[in-house]
Amino acid sequence: MTAFNVSTPRGRLATYLHYCFYDHAYFRLGFSNATWLSDELARANQPWPFQVRAWKKRGVRTIINLRGGADSHHALEIDACKRLGMNYVVFAVKSREPPPPEQFVGAKALFESVEYPAMMHCKSGADRAGLMSVLYMHFRQGLPIAEAIRQLDLRFGHFRAGLTGVLDYVFERYLAEAEPRGISLLDWAQSPAYDAEALQRTFRAQWWGTLITDKLLRRE
Repeated sequence: MTAFNVSTPRGRLATYLHYCFYDHAYFRLGFSNATWLSDELARANQPWPFQVRAWKKRGVRTIINLRGGADSHHALEIDACKRLGMNYVVFAVKSREPPPPEQFVGAKALFESVEYPAMMHCKSGADRAGLMSVLYMHFRQGLPIAEAIRQLDLRFGHFRAGLTGVLDYVFERYLAEAEPRGISLLDWAQSPAYDAEALQRTFRAQWWGTLITDKLLRRE
């Protein structure tokens, strides 16, 4: 984090320049990809500090960062939340790998303990935000996975044909193999039947989907 020192004018300028061009933040100036999942939780893409302030005005008390890392976006968001008196939580997930079992458990615990109203985000608000939205709608709102999986959708910018489609694949395997036998998602994820490495090996992305997500959109 020392490379992004926002405590001095020069350091803040350097951080903003890095954020704008290396994190592609200029694309997000007028587009937040924001949706309220319920009256207590919203999903969105990476917010600018002025957008964090706007979330504060809407009553949001907690920002949940699904990206993790110590980068310019992290430094600016921490600073904005600190200045505004908002809670800041990091729960890093990945967009191209099946979640490890402990992330299912951790996500459920997060949604039970976070101070609401809250907003969670990744970089684009499409893949990792989609994954966590599925888990929120299932664990917190009680929707079956067959309905909750709609949070991974093209309307949010999620392309299941690319490498990020492995997230859909995980839930589809649950619906095909475990849900018909009355096994809960959490029990399945913690059982020997859930093999994240095997799921990764058997998933097949389509070349054009990967071209869109990794080359054109440069998804994280």
